[in-house]
Amino acid sequence: MSDASRQQILQQLRRRLPTARSLPETLDGDWIRYPDLVEQLGRMVTSVGGSFEQLPTVQDVWRRLQNFPEVQSAQRVVSLVDGIPGNVDLAKTEDPHLLEDVDFLISSGEIAVAENGAVWVTDQQPKHRVVYFINQYLVFVIPRSRIVATMHDAYRILLGRPLPGFGCFVSGPSKTADIEQSLVIGAHGCRSLQMYVIDG
Repeated sequence: MSDASRQQILQQLRRRLPTARSLPETLDGDWIRYPDLVEQLGRMVTSVGGSFEQLPTVQDVWRRLQNFPEVQSAQRVVSLVDGIPGNVDLAKTEDPHLLEDVDFLISSGEIAVAENGAVWVTDQQPKHRVVYFINQYLVFVIPRSRIVATMHDAYRILLGRPLPGFGCFVSGPSKTADIEQSLVIGAHGCRSLQMYVIDG
């Protein structure tokens, strides 16, 4: 493609940009509420193809993970959770391309949303944000106190703190139904997502 053609396409796109809208002044409203946030979160995580369990402590999570054959056979594990060991040190990994063969990422999310099972992650904990998306198996360890009912509640928390350079909501293992409308889980991202809610 020539530079002239590229510029012409970009100019046409710029002329069709949607009208900018200001952010809402308030996130307060009569939003949905759930009698049990943990139960609702678990329902949504499993509905999008993940697995969910409540355990008392991080140590209980680690004992449970050691029972999985995928963990036993994992060659490279990144753990961002104190009390769960890993064998890849992100602080010493300068080139993010060296993370292409990470088997497991074990991470604590900052916020978990009960209405859709999404977890807010940022680049403030791991050195390389790609680690959230390049792993084979993703494990979230969520303290009960970090669960909120809705995305409105999550955004209210986020607007009250300095925004990171990168942040996004992650929900469930990757999936696609493009080929013959047959659902395939783990097609182009993590093959499975496990979420554990612990006391705290």
